[in-house]
Amino acid sequence: MSDDSNKPGKAFPFPGIPTTADGSAIVVWVETHITQGACAYPITSSTNMGGGYQQEVANGKKNLWGETLAFIEPESEHSAASTCEGFAVAGGRVTNFTSGQGLVLMKEVLYTISGKRLPVVFHIGARALTSHALNVHCGHDDVMAVADCGWGILFGKNAQNAGDLALIARRAAEDSATPFLNVQDGFLTTHTIENVRLPEPEFMKQYIGPPSAKLINLMDPDRPVMSGVVQNQDSYMKGKIAQRAYYDRVPQALERAMQEFYEATGRRYDLVEPYRLEDAEYAIVGMGGLVETAQATVDYLRKTEGLAIGALHVTSYRPFPGPQIVEALKHCRAVSVIERMDNPLAESNPLICEIKAAFASALTGTPFYAKIDRIPEFLSGSGGLGSRDIRPGDFLAVARNMAFGNGSKKYYFTVGIKHELALEAPIDPDVRPPGAFSMRGHSVGGYGSVTTNKIIATIVGELFGLYVQAYPKYGSEKKGLPTTYYLTVAAEPILTHCELEHVDFAPMNDVNAFNLGNPLAGLTPNGMAFIQSDKTDPAEIWARVPHYAKKIIRTKNIRALVLDTVKIAREVATSADLIQRMQGIVLLGIFLRATPFREAAGTTDEELFAGVEKSLRKYFGKRGERVVQDNLLAVRRGYQEVFEVPREIIEGEAAAQPQPAELQA
Repeated sequence: MSDDSNKPGKAFPFPGIPTTADGSAIVVWVETHITQGACAYPITSSTNMGGGYQQEVANGKKNLWGETLAFIEPESEHSAASTCEGFAVAGGRVTNFTSGQGLVLMKEVLYTISGKRLPVVFHIGARALTSHALNVHCGHDDVMAVADCGWGILFGKNAQNAGDLALIARRAAEDSATPFLNVQDGFLTTHTIENVRLPEPEFMKQYIGPPSAKLINLMDPDRPVMSGVVQNQDSYMKGKIAQRAYYDRVPQALERAMQEFYEATGRRYDLVEPYRLEDAEYAIVGMGGLVETAQATVDYLRKTEGLAIGALHVTSYRPFPGPQIVEALKHCRAVSVIERMDNPLAESNPLICEIKAAFASALTGTPFYAKIDRIPEFLSGSGGLGSRDIRPGDFLAVARNMAFGNGSKKYYFTVGIKHELALEAPIDPDVRPPGAFSMRGHSVGGYGSVTTNKIIATIVGELFGLYVQAYPKYGSEKKGLPTTYYLTVAAEPILTHCELEHVDFAPMNDVNAFNLGNPLAGLTPNGMAFIQSDKTDPAEIWARVPHYAKKIIRTKNIRALVLDTVKIAREVATSADLIQRMQGIVLLGIFLRATPFREAAGTTDEELFAGVEKSLRKYFGKRGERVVQDNLLAVRRGYQEVFEVPREIIEGEAAAQPQPAELQA
């Protein structure tokens, strides 16, 4: 996606409403405006989409045409898909939210939905399938498992894509009578807070149109039709092949939907999205958020090594854009395709298999393909399975493997793990935008730190006008156990979708953080660390810091900030069940006091806390005024009471240590 809405001389009627949201929230925003109902049995990581829709239904929300929304939760994902089928057969505009095993359980029904030409849109938080073990995190094997069901399939790279493609998929579905899956990476996009532009209600109303004008009620007794009948040898095949007339319309309907979306919003989508491929000799290809990390690494490689490399995001997996992929990659010497799955018994993994087939079609003169006389060298890789981190260093290794591998080149490889097929990252470069500020927090599941991180991102993004990206390292066992969360703030869009190794601030709400690893790893010189402590004497606090951490703090000139957030939460919370979670919200005050954003923006304390209250209401308003005010007081106290271990204490202990004889002279 490219955004022309802010370019000089360009004017678009509906550029969007600036805010911060994750991929789940922007999908809920779209669907609760344009649909009539949702039938879902939400499964991790799609749960926030289903929960968000259900909450709007409970609040009595009506869609853009004044119709009261419905939410139906049956007993399984299979039943949810069947309920959507019935809703759509009766002429309703309906949606669903699912992931992983839930999507696969629906597969039987997906065939019948497409066979009846029901233009529904289902939203997928792509998730690894349970095989040798259960995993609730990102993988694309669930989507690949249903790729043959006759549905359009679109992949988004980020939260903005998830919301925009929800509209584009709906428009293309209804224009072609073909259902669509709108896919975003589970947790990595569904739960990552970023800057977004919410589509305006008036635009959605114009772009999609009312359900009554576009959908057909197949159960209308005044217009009877046969649907879902039994067909034998004489007619089944004729009906199946006749459906090609609908599928032939899908590419044009999708491209038209994307073009009209661009003309209204300034945000351009295409079936494939090339990045710096014009003069590229090498290319990295993929789907989803990992491609944005690849794009940032492409910039790094071009700048530091002069390597002519680019990236390609396949936005539309169905319809498969074979001619467009060939056109984008035909001049490359080598192409590496990274996929979030592995299917060892197939000829290749799904995406590279179809890309190679497209090049074979082009080479043999198939109509609609560019004429070519050679095929690039193709290399296949698996990475990011179960949300295994894919880092810039991994893409650096991928680039070197195809450009400089020579006799040691791996034609199938993995990244991010230790294995005989793995490519080892030579370095892990910092590819964040210039001047970026990053935080990696160490807390305990249930302390409210993850929500605090989202609120920090909201305030920094909306009050200070900066780009943000905030996400936690979720796990199926995190309640009461150590957890990590991440935040990056920058003046430019943030492309890296990976755990942060280069950070400027390391808050430790978990008093055991120093004993569970090195929470100061990757902390930049002159950075900051926050230490949760019930002590108030700086010397006593410093004495409790482990020796290895003291050495890092001294060597890197780290500021050591301290406060007892537990004590504040206990004193402020008017409800006992809030005490544990309010420890996290105190960190918001500490963050605002210690970081440079307030001063850089020239924001007064009054303006700052007005913004804080607005954000707190966004997250806690539904729980009542008392909860909002308790949290606001906790933030104020964190802002006012945080203190710093003096430098003389930090350096004084080092000076008091016995010096080696050669240093005493």
